[in-house]
Parts: sequence; C-alpha cells; structure tokens
Amino acid sequence: MKQRYLVITELFLPTKGGTAVWFDEVYRRIGNRSSHIVTAYVPGAEAHDEDHPNTIHRLELRRFGWMKPESLVIYLKFLFNTLRLATFNRFTAIHAGRALPEGLIAWLVGRLTFHSVVVYAHGEELTTWKAKLKFAMMKFVLRHADLVISNSNFTRQELLNLGVSLARIVVIHPGVDVERFRPGLAFKDLVAQIGLESEQCLLLSTGRLSRRKGFDSVIKSLPLVANSGLNVKYVLIGIGEDHEYLMTLAQNLGLEGHVHLLGHVETQDLARWYNACDVFVMPNRDVAGDTEGFGLVFLEAAACGKPAISGEAGGTADAVVHDKTGLRVDGESVKDIAGGITRVLTEPELAKTLGLAGCERARADFSWSAVAARIDALGRVRRKIR
Repeated sequence: MKQRYLVITELFLPTKGGTAVWFDEVYRRIGNRSSHIVTAYVPGAEAHDEDHPNTIHRLELRRFGWMKPESLVIYLKFLFNTLRLATFNRFTAIHAGRALPEGLIAWLVGRLTFHSVVVYAHGEELTTWKAKLKFAMMKFVLRHADLVISNSNFTRQELLNLGVSLARIVVIHPGVDVERFRPGLAFKDLVAQIGLESEQCLLLSTGRLSRRKGFDSVIKSLPLVANSGLNVKYVLIGIGEDHEYLMTLAQNLGLEGHVHLLGHVETQDLARWYNACDVFVMPNRDVAGDTEGFGLVFLEAAACGKPAISGEAGGTADAVVHDKTGLRVDGESVKDIAGGITRVLTEPELAKTLGLAGCERARADFSWSAVAARIDALGRVRRKIR
C-alpha cells in the first residue's frame, strides 16, 4: 500500500531551480492522489499540475514589505490550508521543503494533529540567515523535527553545529534524471549558434548568476588558459543578478567572442549543451556565508559523461569526487581554476576517465528513482517529543 504524504513547499515546479525539481521528481514517484502538496501558485502551474499524480493545492503567496513580519500572510495561508488537510486526512508524515516558513508550519500542524514531521535542509539557509529571530526559529524547527533530511555531509555538519541531534539527521542527496541527461545527444546545431570552431574547446556552466557560483572567476581564468596554448569558448546558461557584471567583465578582458551568456535555454536543449561541452565548470566559493549546499548541476554534467570542476566550499565534495569524477579546486584562486581547466583539457585520457566514472556513479546512485526510494523508505517516522 502506497504511503500518503502532506508536503509543504514554497518551491515546486514550474518554479525554476534545483530544489523545485527535487520535490517534483521525488513525489511524482512516491506520491499518489492521496498525497497532497501545498505550494505557491506560479505562471504555468495549471498545465504542470494537470497530469500530476499528487493532489496539488496552489496558494497565492506574497510578501509585504510594510508588514512585520513581511511573510506573515504566507505563514497564515500555509497554516490554514495544511491544518485543514491534516485534520481530515491521515498521512504517513508531513514533509516540509525548508525549515522556514514550511517547517515551522509543519511542526505546529504535526503537533496539533499527531503527525510526524520531516524537514529538508539544503545548506545555504544554515549559513546565511542573520536575522536573530528567524535564525532562532530555524534552529527550533530543526531541533524539534522528527527527522531532518540533509542534502550533503557538509549540511549534516552544519546541522550538528546548530545542535540538531545526530539521530534525527539522515543524509539523502538530490538526484538527476538519467533518462533526460545522458550521453550521445546531438548538439552540432547548438555550437553552430556560438560559432564554435573544430579546434576550439568548450567550457560550460549552468546555474543562477550569483557571486558564490564563481562564474566571474572562470572568465578571469580564460586568459591564463589561453596562455597554455588552448583555444576555448565559454558558455554560461542561467539568469540572475550578476548578468551585467559578468558581461562587463568579459568585455573589459577583451573576451566578447569567447564568452557567451545565453540566459535561459529550453529544457530539451540543456542536456544537449552538457553533451556539447568538454568540461563543466562551477568553481563555487563561500561569499559571506553564502555557499553551495550540494550542486545538482554537477550530477547533470556527470550523467552526460562530462568531467566537472567544482570549488572546495560547501557540500560539493558529495557531488564531485576529486580525481575520480572531476576536480575540486580553490574557488578563491583564479590560478587554481585555470590550472584545473588546463589539466582536464590537455589530458584527454583523464577527461575520459573522469567522465565515465561520473556517468556510472550518477546512474547507479543518483537517479531520481533511487532518491525517491530512499525517502519513501523512511516511512512513518516515529514522533519524538522533547
């Protein structure tokens, strides 16, 4: 008999981002019409939800700057709707996408309706939230949840640092769609768009254009890579606050013809861009506590058979195994980044070995079916009162 979940998450497809993908992929596989997902309304939600196996409840969620707290309406809408569902249904457990706001609501509803509560932790929120009240609320939720799903060993350590009991933490990494992201996809039409020549190598990055991703450092490293005799082009896929900064940086370095910011690309083309590249690179770094909790994009590259270069900050060690599926370099050092790129591009046997190992690991350990099975295996978590 399938288990029934009440899932509370502000982030859910068609919202962009790895977290939204994670929840959609998992609960498609372990949910059913008796599982309910309470989430935010976004444009395109109707088409997405039409054939979804779960029962989806969409809420208009807005923050108001003049209100204290500004997210009060979000909390109240989540509370009313989840309390109603939990009162008239018996669920295996209530799953919350984050500690705040979802986890606090899940804890309160769980205690009122005698449901166990599972909260996801992603890493970034543990190191960046500075507001004292919110930070205290987050710690309370994580310490009192019946179980916390940590996306990496780095995140697990951060949870322990916050005083969360080890017995309450289970590490379950996010996954990748190994049917969509796979080797052997055609890409010649894509590289023709950027004028890639036969002797040129292609670097690829995907992700939100934010400073901690290290995309600016990749651009700064390109002259050093060129000094090694390599002719490279760099494609960056994503949107975000650093778009103008990255464009200006490339222009100031005279790299206009070598750096291509493509913005958002069609879903079906993303996997083809991974296939097109010689190496995937995202040399992430810590920026005032803002860090990479795991790095789903590294798994996407690996599933397409491509070696990856990551930074050493955050939880990327779980996504990129150094010298086995890719290289981890100092994301603060342009010289180290250039050295990692040059090494992979000038040692074709190394690149091939890393790509094959990454692909095998992604398919064996990180398929969404495997991730969903691990979450479903948690079953009815025993409620822990303290």
